[in-house]
Amino acid sequence: MLKSKTFVKKTRSGGVLKIVREHYLRDDIWCGSEVCKECKDEAPVLQEDACIESTLCVSPHYLIPDTNVVLHQIDILEDPLIKNVIILQTVLQEVRHRSATVYKRIKDVVHDKEKHFYTFTNEHHRYTFIEREPGESANDRNDRAIRVAAKWYTDHLVKATWGRTLKVVLLTNDRANKEMAEQHGLLVYKCDEYIKSLSGNPELVDRLALTSDDQNDITGSKLLFSEHLPLSRIQAGIKNGVLLQGTFHANRDNYLEGTVLIQQDEKDVTEVLLQGLQNINRAVHLDVVAVELFPKDCWVAPLSVVLQDDGPNDEDAEEDEAQNKYLQILTSKSIVRKPTGQVVGIIKRNWRPFCGMLSPSQIKEATRHLFTPADRRIPRIRIETRQAATLVGQKIMVAIDGWPKSSRYPNGHFVKSLGTAGDKDTETEVLLLEHDVPHQPFSQAVLSFLPKMPWSITEKDMKVRVDLRHLCLCSVDPPGCTDIDDALHSRELENGNIEVGVHIADVSHFIRPGNALDQEAAERGTTVYLCGKRIDMVPELLSSNLCSLRSNVERLAFSCIWEMNHNAEVLNICFTKSVINSKASLTYAEAQMRIDDTNINDDITKSLRCLNKLAKILKGRRTEKGALTLSSPEVRFHIDSETHDPIDLQTKELMETNSMVEEFMLLANISVAQKIYDEFSECAVLRKHPSPPPSSYDILFKAAKSRNLVILTDSAKALADSLNNATIESFPYFNTLLRILATRCMMQAVYFCSGMDSDFHHYGLASPIYTHFTSPIRRYADIIVHRLLAVAINADTTYPDLMDKHKQAALCNNLNYRHKMAQYAQRASVAFHTQLFFRNKGIINEEGFILFVRKNAIIILIPKFGLEGTVFFENKDKPSPDHSFDSEGPTLTVEKHTFHMFDKVKVTISLDASNIQHQRIRMALIEPVIPGVSVAVTESEPEAKKPKLDR
Repeated sequence: MLKSKTFVKKTRSGGVLKIVREHYLRDDIWCGSEVCKECKDEAPVLQEDACIESTLCVSPHYLIPDTNVVLHQIDILEDPLIKNVIILQTVLQEVRHRSATVYKRIKDVVHDKEKHFYTFTNEHHRYTFIEREPGESANDRNDRAIRVAAKWYTDHLVKATWGRTLKVVLLTNDRANKEMAEQHGLLVYKCDEYIKSLSGNPELVDRLALTSDDQNDITGSKLLFSEHLPLSRIQAGIKNGVLLQGTFHANRDNYLEGTVLIQQDEKDVTEVLLQGLQNINRAVHLDVVAVELFPKDCWVAPLSVVLQDDGPNDEDAEEDEAQNKYLQILTSKSIVRKPTGQVVGIIKRNWRPFCGMLSPSQIKEATRHLFTPADRRIPRIRIETRQAATLVGQKIMVAIDGWPKSSRYPNGHFVKSLGTAGDKDTETEVLLLEHDVPHQPFSQAVLSFLPKMPWSITEKDMKVRVDLRHLCLCSVDPPGCTDIDDALHSRELENGNIEVGVHIADVSHFIRPGNALDQEAAERGTTVYLCGKRIDMVPELLSSNLCSLRSNVERLAFSCIWEMNHNAEVLNICFTKSVINSKASLTYAEAQMRIDDTNINDDITKSLRCLNKLAKILKGRRTEKGALTLSSPEVRFHIDSETHDPIDLQTKELMETNSMVEEFMLLANISVAQKIYDEFSECAVLRKHPSPPPSSYDILFKAAKSRNLVILTDSAKALADSLNNATIESFPYFNTLLRILATRCMMQAVYFCSGMDSDFHHYGLASPIYTHFTSPIRRYADIIVHRLLAVAINADTTYPDLMDKHKQAALCNNLNYRHKMAQYAQRASVAFHTQLFFRNKGIINEEGFILFVRKNAIIILIPKFGLEGTVFFENKDKPSPDHSFDSEGPTLTVEKHTFHMFDKVKVTISLDASNIQHQRIRMALIEPVIPGVSVAVTESEPEAKKPKLDR
């Protein structure tokens, strides 16, 4: 059957356009049940024995959830107990429109054969399609469509099964929809009453998301927060400039403070400060909010105070005390004020399931408890569970359902248990989930696009590639590296010049555009390196085997080859697809040993010495142009081979060979960036590093001024020269500390599409253009760059998405997000392994330096361990010492001793495991000795690392 709808619309030019929409209906769409005798379904999904023990419906039955049940109870639908569910096309389309996250989750459930979920295309079935009636809302029409489909299924199964007692249950939380379904003789229940009827499944009941009625039942009548404005008033306020729209960022160190970032245009971002719970007004980290600015005379400055939020169980007294104390601090006048305001409405919630631990109520037999998230930026969440005794000591996941204005905390529900807190596997799972790192095993759909083994290079491959197997090239990587992206060579030419080659794994040969393997790699964006674990962007067959440029095996490569003179000046450049055979896989230490040992003079060593000599010239030239050499101590764990626990912790030592490889990777990236931009000025994927705003350098200026030094930041070169000159003979580590501080002032480097931006400059490298080409095994951006370069040199064909600047820009946004979260996950892994290291070490005495001075604390860096921690001068259980803070220094005077930035101190370090959720490194001052000072427990984490160079 064919349904058609004709209507006319006015065009921009004033003409009239007739539009005919055709809708095809069929009567041969299968019901999907294996018990059906009428439908000729060759692969039925719904089981004949659809038994689930329910006190409401004792007969075998299929479930049909409506849209809101799918949207809000997806955690229930994902549970292994829930099977034989019919997902209507109407429901799926609505879910897709309203929540991309839930849509992906329900699609994954449908594809899980063990779940027996069947998608029924009711919108194209002759007997279930309905027209929208005059005056009927789209929502009411869809509710009616769901009821019609449920009625058809009920009648169809009675007829098709010859009267067997197989029923269809409609699940809806909409009172009106339920009443109308009952009038039509349908078997219909509210979702919560059906789930509660399933015997012996208390964990499933805990997963029920609270409805608005439920939330009103568990909150008081006292209003704690202001009412949020409706969306219509928010939109009008933003349009006329009364309100501002931005993303809320909670303060990790101070839960009573946060900022809203307002994106004015491409470059201009305004920060609005929020202080106090009432002004934050139920915003959760990363929510998109509407903000109302206060008058200028009410603006305040961010506080340099660090709140020790130990988290009371479920009482508000300690939080009230903290807020009162905080508000007292706010009354003090500050010189530098920032735009300050309050949240008046929520535009978009960015809630996700959160990992953390249950803080059980002190009331016996209570079912309402507080959940404390692992992320300190997220407020505690009130949940209902009857499993509190079982869940204590477990890491669990909880989702937020809502936050009424009369509730101190948001309300939520239990999702699942992850395992015992402190267990390595559990904690690794938590940090991956918390940082949104895709880490599920690669699906069969993805693996099906891998090459069939045994694999070898074919004659067809050789015909379209340059044979470079005779060249004496080698790779230089960290120890234990199996995903080897790059190899290098150098040799002297007959004309006296030098040929230098960077050869990169040709991953794009194996990952073709648009297939499942490509889509998965694009979604993951990057390989994530944790301590003792690697989350690959591509399957291991590629990352550690076919694409890895291991020694003495033939591999496909993408080569960048320069002809240089002995002053490292590029005379000629060639890009080509190639076949190579690496002669050695070396570590940085092994390569350095070869260079330094004058008794070794084989071809590989000669090549390395030549490369090293040229690299020093290249680095000197970059430094002259203003490239920055920053500092950030990185740590390496030595892992026990049996227990996999860290047994030693050291800062990484950098060698000349590290710089040697770095220089040629940088040169390759710059060369390729220029090539793809010349060929594709609108759609080249590039990487830029914006120059920091002047205010970012304030702390750097103060640190230098305290030692009577001046730092210039007019340009990258001015900063580089200032840092080079900022030395103190009696304090050798001072320059390193200054460079660590300068690293903190930097902006994050980002990917972008050339056709969507005009500022290409890379501040840190002092390069006018840059991209990533050299690591396609672990970065998806490099795969795109390979494809662009291949098209530019006629080595491959293009495809529409590659030339679409809008799609490239969207891809870059995802890659930037994935790279940022990968960095955070890596730091969290280092923090956890640092705790494991100190667990069996007892108390260790170490020297450190003060990095930052706060109003009530000092932040100390321990160079030996790359460890950074906070020492508080306040204690909840004891009187606080006399202390005063001077923001100009900044300095903190405690009992007549004044602490400055970069002061040398001595501390004891030990692990405090009394709080399983947030195990802490305990630091106590040894030197200087301050009589009567009791140092509080400190939260400690590895020093935040940024790469020295954007390789």
